[in-house]
Amino acid sequence: MLSRTPPRAALRLAFARCPAQQRLHSRPASTVREQFRAQCRKSPVFFPLAVTVIVVVSGMAALYVPWYYHHVIVKPYHNFPEPVAQKLRKALFYSRGKWLDLREANRHFRQALALADDLGMDPFSDEIMGVKYTIAALFEDAGYYSLAVDVLEIMRSDCRRWVDDCSHAHWHNGNRSRVLKNMVHINVKLAQLYDIRYVNEPDSGEKRLVEAVESALRERRRRETEGVKTGEGPWLTDGELGATLEALGTHYEHFDAHHLATPLFVKALELAAPTSCHRVVLMNNISACLAQQSPPPSADAPALSPAPADFPVSSTPPRALLIDQARQWATRALAQASTITPPDRNDECDVACAVATHNLGEFFEMEGRLHEARQKYQDAAKLAKAAGFAEGQTNARAALQRLKELEKHRA
Repeated sequence: MLSRTPPRAALRLAFARCPAQQRLHSRPASTVREQFRAQCRKSPVFFPLAVTVIVVVSGMAALYVPWYYHHVIVKPYHNFPEPVAQKLRKALFYSRGKWLDLREANRHFRQALALADDLGMDPFSDEIMGVKYTIAALFEDAGYYSLAVDVLEIMRSDCRRWVDDCSHAHWHNGNRSRVLKNMVHINVKLAQLYDIRYVNEPDSGEKRLVEAVESALRERRRRETEGVKTGEGPWLTDGELGATLEALGTHYEHFDAHHLATPLFVKALELAAPTSCHRVVLMNNISACLAQQSPPPSADAPALSPAPADFPVSSTPPRALLIDQARQWATRALAQASTITPPDRNDECDVACAVATHNLGEFFEMEGRLHEARQKYQDAAKLAKAAGFAEGQTNARAALQRLKELEKHRA
């Protein structure tokens, strides 16, 4: 009755392995080197090239990222406390490119200034004044000239108040000189904005320029008379002072007060570097002002501020004498340009030569010497073409056409 149960097949099959599993475990482990060799065999040119590009790009990134962080993220703001620097980074982010947002940029700039004040930064330091200049430039670049004027006027008022109330205690640490220089620069910039047609307040611009020139000359005269005090710091360079005088002269010239502009250009010429092409420009400006001088009678004179005390204006010479003097200055400008060689010579010299030659033609035309005038206009057209001065070419062609009409009427 009792029988022996045979073993189950399932027990024997429990240890069986499928052929695919056997092949998987029998394959040797792959290595990176073998994979690299395999890819090189498949693509002996492009694969090594791709690896090289990846390595080079990775190396450049490894060098560039630390450089960018140090020179772009940290270094420009190293004079600011970190909370202020963070606000400035955000402000500049919203100040340019496709992320431009004037409202956000202005908000972060204002917050940065408030934080700087809370942390005890000097409100007249170069860093804080630089932030305020940047705010004004932001509005100017966006076309909000009145807002830029408001910012600069607040800066000017603050500087004036500091000079009047506190400058006597800062003779020997350089702060007085620095704030005075800022006042001069702010006044010149304000005048530029006031003269823009969208603002169109030439009287205000003139007041700012006169204030800038008088402040600059007064401080220069004091230093020459009393000497520079210990620790007082440098004042405006000759170039900076000359540019301030030239700005006022250009303003007067623009509004036909050539008798006031001429002495300013002469003084600026005295301060210009001997080998500077800008000397040629100034000589040409003097020539043009002399040729156009016609100061109005005192009863009909426009409401222009008087010239600074250093530049007394005398009575007007005869017209013929003015034209002769203008011709001499234009000739001197050309002679000066001929003595300037590279690297001092630049496009400014070439353009100034074209303008001076054209002016000589106009002087001959004023005297009725049409043949000499035509020669000068032709020379001016050639010089303007060589210098790439399109306006000069246009003016020369118009002058030649005008001479042609005059000759027809004479005939």
